[in-house]
Amino acid sequence: MANPTELFGENVFSMRAMRERLSEKTVKSLEATIETGQSLDARIADEVAEAMKEWAISKGATHFTHWFQPLTGSTAEKHDSFIVPDGKGSVVCKFSGAELIQGEPDASSFPSGGLRATFEARGYTGWDPSSPAFIKDNTLCIPTVFCGYHGEALDKKTPLLRSMKVLSEQAERLAKLFKVPCKQIAFSTLGAEQEYFLIDEEMYNARLDLQQTGRTLFGSKPAKHQQMEDHYFGAIKTRVVAFMEDLDTELWRLGVPSKTRHNEVAPGQFEIAPIFESLNLAVDHNMVTMEVLRKTAERHGFVCLLHEKPYAGVNGSGKHNNWSLCGPDGKNWLSPGDNPHENAKFMTMICALMKAVDTHADILRATVATAGNDHRLGANEAPPAIISIFLGDQLTDIIEQIEKGGAKSSKVGGHINLGVDTLPALPRGNTDRNRTSPFAFTGNKFEFRAVGSNQSCAGSNVAINTIVAEALDEICTKLEADVKAGKDFNDSLQKLLAGIIKKHKRILFNGDNYTEAWAKEAEKRGLPNVKKTPEALKAFNTEKARNLFEKYGILSKKELHSRFDIYNETYEKTLEIEAGVTLNMAKTMIVPAAMTAQSELAAAIKNIGSVGGTAVGAKAALKAMSAETEKLFKAIALLEKASGSEKLIVAMNKVRESSDALETLVPDDIWPIPTYVEMMFMM
Repeated sequence: MANPTELFGENVFSMRAMRERLSEKTVKSLEATIETGQSLDARIADEVAEAMKEWAISKGATHFTHWFQPLTGSTAEKHDSFIVPDGKGSVVCKFSGAELIQGEPDASSFPSGGLRATFEARGYTGWDPSSPAFIKDNTLCIPTVFCGYHGEALDKKTPLLRSMKVLSEQAERLAKLFKVPCKQIAFSTLGAEQEYFLIDEEMYNARLDLQQTGRTLFGSKPAKHQQMEDHYFGAIKTRVVAFMEDLDTELWRLGVPSKTRHNEVAPGQFEIAPIFESLNLAVDHNMVTMEVLRKTAERHGFVCLLHEKPYAGVNGSGKHNNWSLCGPDGKNWLSPGDNPHENAKFMTMICALMKAVDTHADILRATVATAGNDHRLGANEAPPAIISIFLGDQLTDIIEQIEKGGAKSSKVGGHINLGVDTLPALPRGNTDRNRTSPFAFTGNKFEFRAVGSNQSCAGSNVAINTIVAEALDEICTKLEADVKAGKDFNDSLQKLLAGIIKKHKRILFNGDNYTEAWAKEAEKRGLPNVKKTPEALKAFNTEKARNLFEKYGILSKKELHSRFDIYNETYEKTLEIEAGVTLNMAKTMIVPAAMTAQSELAAAIKNIGSVGGTAVGAKAALKAMSAETEKLFKAIALLEKASGSEKLIVAMNKVRESSDALETLVPDDIWPIPTYVEMMFMM
């Protein structure tokens, strides 16, 4: 394996590559766009495009594409070659600034939720210079936004960039109040841990349900699965290590800072985690990671399963969305500081997060609402549908003191003071992790654990950025008014934070989020507990949500409603596909296997009887198999008549229940599909 420092970013048109190929003036202009958010100077586009083309061709690229993220939840690309006829029977390679800045893919077949009619095909992609171009499959990929003819956001990147800009503006307001030097633009950061399963390709190809839906619609839980907890962080199998090494190499070449790899809890489950990056780039890199996971798995005879719950009864997969904010001073504003002033700012951020999450818990929940995630949320590896915040004992203690008038001490000793006169003691790493909490403070970031493994991180982070921006906006507005009125800043801050805590402390919970006691307590506190996607998505269709996203220019009312329609339609289509596959497999695979097994067993009983045997046990087995097969026929008939998501789910579960029971009765050599033992353990 080559040296990672030599590999890293070799297929990325990074700032280093730009400096080698562009004039100093153009580099400075691009740096200003990327680092300070200044508008792109279109006059430099031709020079950048020419340099980008020459670099890409030197790397073996023959085509370019505007790489974008439509509302399908995946990525999209249309490839164009660099060649242009030279008029002499040959071709030359060209790539213009106009082609770099803007593309025009057909927009009619992407989901738009009513923003575009089918006959209105025109859509535009626009270069996002804050995310560098890269090469994959001999194609230069240029990260872009995707919008309609009238500027409607048809993608996930556009609202993400808008939300980052708004959050940056509010963070700079707070910085000025705290007299913090503004050296750069403030920006949110992300570290997206990605969980996934691997399955042998041959077994995957024998499972129609995995191929069509991404999860097993049938499968009896084996006697041994994850209950011995021997897979988690265990020694990685040789074949899997080879895959992981290849995966890291490919990701490093693409500039993805893949850092950690390990066995996850369930057999056949693994995790990859990157180093933190600017949020927009981290989201792009996570989308790249999912694609590279799939492609690399194929080269090693595996299939990578990114569904949130590919196997029932064992842990599913999610993304641990580790969010933080880098302030205009270049510091992480979710890290305790070295002086009272820094810690006052830190506690202001903590209170802003409390206010934001409590006010808009319904919107956060809606961002992770999918058919796949419904199977995972609330299970032992994922937080429940109740949104709450974990701060740990020390921070909670300080929060309670602030509510009463000011923090004087901490549970680890020392003095806590939100003024500027005494040195506080807010040690880093002062809290344990709470794996059951949906929104947990983990020392210098908040970990939103509810994002599904197959989802884009963009939606949840649009929401986090926006609700935190709103909270900071309201905090800054009050503090600015008090300062203008001549009030003492520290006194005003103390009173403001105390008020926020008193109003929003119900969102704090440091205990076990899985218990029934917490569900009852959350209900008493008035916290929503929305377990199913259709109910959760209603949060996007409220006046509160419309006002929030429109006020800050993140999503217009039409753009927000389009998401509501698209996600509902996706949910319904997913269930319809799963129901169709369930019927197909039950009727053409499970029932024939059960009938064959009964026929063979009946013949065996007859043969035993012909020589004087009684075959009591065999007769009992035949009776049980026959009874379960009859239940399966009835369940199939119920599913064939079912309509509507709830009825489809109930009917599919009944078909599965009988099928899984038959799996334990039908001989292994007759059972038509690979079992859980084979799929999870045989790799």
